Amino acid sequence: MPLLGGIRPPIALLCLLILALAGLTAKVLGPAGDPVVPKAVLGSQQHFAEDGAIALRASIDERVTDLDRTAAALNAGKPADPERVLSDLSNTYQKWTGTTVLDLESGKVLAARGETIPLAWLDKDVLTGENALTPRMVRLKTGDVRLMTMALLDWKDRPQQLLIASNSLSVPAINLGPFRAMAVVARGGEVLATAGFEQAEALNSDAERSELSFLQKQMSRLSERSAKETEEDPVSAREPGSRGYPGVSGTLLGDSYNGRIATAGYASLASADPEQRKSVGAGLGLTVVAMLPVVQEQAVGQERELYGLVAAGVLVLFGLVAAALLWVAVQRPLLGLFLESRRLARGDLTRPVEVPRWGETARVGAALERLRVQLSGGAAEPGSGHGVGRRGRLGLRVPLALTAVLLLLWCVPVGLLLNRTDASVSVPSSMVSDQRDRTDLVADRVRRALNEAQADLVSITRLIDVDDPDATTGVLDDALRKHTRYGSLYVVDKGGDVVARAGEEPQDDWSAGEKDASLIRVAGEGGKKPVIQAAAAVPEKKGLTLVGEIRVEFLNSLLARPGLGEVRVVDAKTRTIAASDGFLAFEDLPRQSLTDLVRAGGVKVGAGPVENGLLIREGRSVTVAAAAPFSGGGVAADVGWTVVSWQNAKHFEIAPYEREDRSVLAGMLGLALIVVCLGWIHLVVVRPLRALASGAEKLADGDLKTVLYPRYHDEVGAVVRSLELVRQQLQARRQNQARRSAEPRLGAGGR
Repeated sequence: MPLLGGIRPPIALLCLLILALAGLTAKVLGPAGDPVVPKAVLGSQQHFAEDGAIALRASIDERVTDLDRTAAALNAGKPADPERVLSDLSNTYQKWTGTTVLDLESGKVLAARGETIPLAWLDKDVLTGENALTPRMVRLKTGDVRLMTMALLDWKDRPQQLLIASNSLSVPAINLGPFRAMAVVARGGEVLATAGFEQAEALNSDAERSELSFLQKQMSRLSERSAKETEEDPVSAREPGSRGYPGVSGTLLGDSYNGRIATAGYASLASADPEQRKSVGAGLGLTVVAMLPVVQEQAVGQERELYGLVAAGVLVLFGLVAAALLWVAVQRPLLGLFLESRRLARGDLTRPVEVPRWGETARVGAALERLRVQLSGGAAEPGSGHGVGRRGRLGLRVPLALTAVLLLLWCVPVGLLLNRTDASVSVPSSMVSDQRDRTDLVADRVRRALNEAQADLVSITRLIDVDDPDATTGVLDDALRKHTRYGSLYVVDKGGDVVARAGEEPQDDWSAGEKDASLIRVAGEGGKKPVIQAAAAVPEKKGLTLVGEIRVEFLNSLLARPGLGEVRVVDAKTRTIAASDGFLAFEDLPRQSLTDLVRAGGVKVGAGPVENGLLIREGRSVTVAAAAPFSGGGVAADVGWTVVSWQNAKHFEIAPYEREDRSVLAGMLGLALIVVCLGWIHLVVVRPLRALASGAEKLADGDLKTVLYPRYHDEVGAVVRSLELVRQQLQARRQNQARRSAEPRLGAGGR
């Protein structure tokens, strides 16, 4: 029977989907081929490389920007002695390895500080044209590479001078941990700088030196491969903007040595905004590579394979029972009705209709038997036997419900019970270390940003002339446009009164007479937002202070990093000042364990407080948390702030959680299978069959006026078409009987 719809396709689809799901279950539930390195560890190395690339790019851009701003400030003022220029520059920004002031007219070096800067690379192309004064990478005689940044000093009635500052392209000054190494790689795979291999002098055994040599070779190989990967355009790269990073980033696996395998993450230097093309660091073609040797994981045992095979076998068994149930209860009775109705429509009335035992098919079969009697001219009259076959009002919903329950007996245990995890899950120690080190990196990034903010205020104070309020306001307005980190800039006198202002209204007072003499403060308790203030004294104007209120949104943007979870900055009282997600001003941390972690990290050990990380096991969940107090140099080092981060280990791509996710996925796929196939049967077969049963009973009860229209071209539709033919036959038979009964009376009246 060439039928495209009906009961056969959904049952066939159900069988195919069950077999496919069984095969998928056998493959993914506890396979023996788990990776030797968890995806979470590889992803963490990628995030670490991205953080390093962001730090290096920001450092390069800040150095270039600071030099340009310093030159602009000097050009706006009176001519300054070259030695004084370099002295003020080194006092304000301690970030260059060497600085030089060069007379462009004579080529004479007027002043120099720090590392000697070679001048052989200076030529016409460097000083003129579209790319004039563009930062260049220059190799020294020692083999080291330096980034040369240039700015023009131009005063009236004086020859032009060139301010040159060199800085190394070294690995960002971040905590790499005890085993990680990091490299800065140029185009072509040349390693410009490395960090993490400095312990070579402390090695005492040949085995340790051999392993170090192996790791150094691995770094060279992986760096070369990373450079090739990052040469691709981010739009056409295999993993463009991977995990939220605007540049090209990814992971690599190296060789193994003594049971440990070299894992690496790489990331190209990219602008914070993909549409931004002004980043100097992003245009240098550099790549940061982070490498960490990790212990190879053992493949799961055969018992884990059996879990998947047993689950797949049980599903196949349940699927066979479900298909047999649908075939016995739905398909076979429906096909029988189709054959019986077609026989009656052809006029074969010799044998009784085989009536199914229950449900809608029984109602239709009983109606067909009554119609057969009526067509054969038997004793059954329309209306007689009313209610015959009206049994099984639930009908075919019962086998559908039984099939659903049978399949749910597999879906629910697999999705909710199989491979479930608890607080005893083993989390790789490298994940805790990476959480700690990356949190320390964020803390260093925030501290440097605050130091930069205060240093910018110091450079702005040199341009302030309080005796000219309009000029001072203009300087503040111009600085506010260039420094988006500030919400407002204002000059206050000794009494705290505002002398000049740019931007928003000051959110809190600044008084030089307060006991708090720090240049970075936080205020605004009781308000909606913390007020973060940085200040710098105006030179030669005793009692005047330039204050900048740093936007909380600026600090929040520094905290948001993929793969680090929720990140917050808290003060010495563990109150929230900034967060990667939403927060209430000065609210406490959500867990006491996090508060204890912050306080423990603030305890001075040796030279000062240290970062700390740990696993928090509560109930069935495991949380990886870390706290990193501000440390290092600058005015922000002593503010007492701490960066704390935490995330649920369930988000890690490690084997136990992956198996749990696969089990949940298998259960959900089973539920989808039930909804699709059984829903299809209900909509296409059961509902039309219930309507057919009602129509057949009405027809058997004598309703010959209602025309029966088939809704689908399937078994049910075929039965409807046969019933319509029977209805037409009964209607014609009734008309013939009425005509024969009327003819004798007409003849008698004529005689």
